[in-house]
Amino acid sequence: MTYHHLEPIIGLEIHVQLKTATKLFSSVDNHAEGAASNTLISAIDVGHPGTLPSLNREALRFAVRIGLALGCRINSPTYFDRKHYIYPDLPKGYQISQFDVPVAEDGVITIQIPEGPRTKAIIHIERAHLEEDAAKNVHRDGKTLVDFNRAGTPLVEIVTRPDFRTPNEAKIFLLELRRILRYLAVSDADMEKGHLRCDANVSLRPVDANGLPVADPYYPKTEVKNMNSFKAVERALLFEIDRQGTLWQQGNPPMVTTTRGWDAVGNKTDLQRTKEEAADYRFMREPDIPPTDLSTYIQEETGSRPELPQQRRERFQSEYTFSEQAAATLTDDPALADFTERVISELFAWLAANPDIDADENTVADRYRQPIGKLVATWIGTKLLGALTERSEDIRTTHVTPENMAELLNIIYQKTITAQQATHVLEAMLDDGASPAQVIESLGLTTISDTDALGAIID
Repeated sequence: MTYHHLEPIIGLEIHVQLKTATKLFSSVDNHAEGAASNTLISAIDVGHPGTLPSLNREALRFAVRIGLALGCRINSPTYFDRKHYIYPDLPKGYQISQFDVPVAEDGVITIQIPEGPRTKAIIHIERAHLEEDAAKNVHRDGKTLVDFNRAGTPLVEIVTRPDFRTPNEAKIFLLELRRILRYLAVSDADMEKGHLRCDANVSLRPVDANGLPVADPYYPKTEVKNMNSFKAVERALLFEIDRQGTLWQQGNPPMVTTTRGWDAVGNKTDLQRTKEEAADYRFMREPDIPPTDLSTYIQEETGSRPELPQQRRERFQSEYTFSEQAAATLTDDPALADFTERVISELFAWLAANPDIDADENTVADRYRQPIGKLVATWIGTKLLGALTERSEDIRTTHVTPENMAELLNIIYQKTITAQQATHVLEAMLDDGASPAQVIESLGLTTISDTDALGAIID
């Protein structure tokens, strides 16, 4: 039997590396990136008998913060469990994780989809739980070496329900999740550096012309691993949907749950193993960690919840008249959003201090909101970001301060220099952090507005 209408069913499992000062169950430094192999380890990391875990309070706080931001219910008390499996990167023979009572569960995130069969998707968060990371296996010359620096790094695993219908939706969700994590200041969430690791579960099901399932609601899924970028997630899912679709059309749909690895060079997935079920891990309650009360963290984190990316995008559009695209660009990184707001604040202060403008700062903000918004969107969202990208620099490390950027935009607004001249000034500011006034003077770019002086030059 062939099927002409096959609907992808996609769910994600995301591991978030928390940027706590120390590891999850020991006082060892958690900043292992760039450190020599096996230099940041403790007895518990290498599974010495008799060692006991000491739970990291900062990791607990971060997990609660993430759960609240994802709209989850926080479980208090929460419990830890042992997940058993045998592999060289897990010397204890088990991983300390959470199974039936995670920190958070039953959340929801709504994503906007610019292109696709639906304009928005409601993604349900099944659970978000704390667990320790395993060590890192290094394969070299036919041997497997183990680096335990990463062992014990605190992770929050976020599991979604199978609510995605296209690979593009999965990518949009991951990008929004990265923004949320950065706004929460719990992780750098850099996928290329392993701070954010994603496994995708995908299957197909036949549907009728109205999009309703015509058989069982779910079929055996394929879990895809080894994807280290947002683009890789999308490409891997596209390939897997095509591969499974071919099997369906041949009358041989996948009948067992499998795990496949993404081969970025070959642009394909490769079979790794049949997937273990939860029972295979022999979960049992962790006897060395008592039930953990989270009520204090819930109260504190609820009372100090930060503005999240969606809220900031909406506020940037309403307060500064940014377009939807400009607001998205300027709020993509919380550091860039903070930089932008400081520049705007400085600009309004400059205008309020102008003796030719008879208005206080609040009136100035109302009167000049639209032209200032347009100026900022162009010069920060396009010019400055473009220049930083060309230099492989970041808003956090640039020489240009918000005060100097505001001064430059004020000069542009007052038409003291041309837009082309302003571009040269900005490049010089990026070089050494000089103020716009210093650069303009050194380059001799001041516009002459004195008609007598201009007449003399013309004569």
